[in-house]
Amino acid sequence: MPHVAFIGLGRMGHGMAGCYLEAGFSVAVWNRSRAKAEDLIARGARWAASPADAAEGADAIVTMVADDEASQTVWLGIDGAGRTAKAGALAIECSTVSHQHALDLARALQDRGLIYIDSPVTGLPDAAASGKLTLLVGADIADLDKARPFLAPLGSTIRHFGPVGSGTVYKLINNLMGAIHIAGLAEGLAIAEHAGLDMKLVLESIASGVAASPQVLRHAPRMVARDYSSASFTAALRYKDAAYAVRLAEQLLQARPLVGAAAVEAYEKAKAFAPDDDEAKMIELISQPRDG
Repeated sequence: MPHVAFIGLGRMGHGMAGCYLEAGFSVAVWNRSRAKAEDLIARGARWAASPADAAEGADAIVTMVADDEASQTVWLGIDGAGRTAKAGALAIECSTVSHQHALDLARALQDRGLIYIDSPVTGLPDAAASGKLTLLVGADIADLDKARPFLAPLGSTIRHFGPVGSGTVYKLINNLMGAIHIAGLAEGLAIAEHAGLDMKLVLESIASGVAASPQVLRHAPRMVARDYSSASFTAALRYKDAAYAVRLAEQLLQARPLVGAAAVEAYEKAKAFAPDDDEAKMIELISQPRDG
């Protein structure tokens, strides 16, 4: 029976870990708070005292944490998985991290004899729990072939962008574009509201128009209704991803990424306003009327 260590049981990670149990893997789990693991433990997962404990004997270690700092800690910290993982084990980083962190982490883990797979994902928590994520992979093709049995429980769509780091590049592009779409939507809806337009007609027109991206279609009715229930992606996380993307753009492009930088500024304010609420709540920040 293949053995997986899964580290990070947040909105996405919890469902992903459950997919390994459903697929018949032996699973060790770790999270900062054990409460999020209780139902997985009841289903047969082993609770690990630390990432290092989880990684012992694992054929693959999969992480889904918030940012560079959390990734660095769970892999290379005092109790990090990289300290105990066996040589030849797969190190699968599904978190959205900065491009430079992905490259640095890959080198550090490869130096310890691990096979690093850069594999951020797209999809909402329901897709994570049902094994229907899209995996954005950066890895050597031979390493990807070794990893496929451990990626399959998470999703059947694997997009291989090239070497380590390339999956993260695409994920940052994707999330920066999402930030731009959502911030632009909030601004457009705020204008429509204060101009006195029929918001039902506005929503119908948006849904049938050329600007109707999946992000716009998902968030437009929620913004108009001020419905932020079942938060799937917070303002703080969107800010983090957009900031990582703009940092990469500044390293690669001669021109300053003006639109991306504006989205980062918007989400920095949204993070200060409501960091842990759904990102759709940005509409409340943007829709405040002009004084006078």
